[in-house]
Amino acid sequence: MRYWFKQARELKNLSQGKLAKQIGVSRQFIGMIENGKATPRPEKAKALALILDLDWTFFYETNK
Repeated sequence: MRYWFKQARELKNLSQGKLAKQIGVSRQFIGMIENGKATPRPEKAKALALILDLDWTFFYETNK
C-alpha cells in the first residue's frame, strides 16, 4: 500500500476520479497505484508528482 500517495492526494482534496482525469488515466488505475498493484510509467509518475508536490521517483522506491 502506498499510504504516502493516498495521503498526498487527500491533502490536495482530490478524489481518485479527479486526479485520474487530470493526468488522463482511469480512476481504477489510481486505486491500483495506491494499493501498490500498479506503478505508473515515468511520464505519468512525473505528472502525478507535479500535481501532488511529490518526488516522482517515490513510485520506484521499494522502501518508501
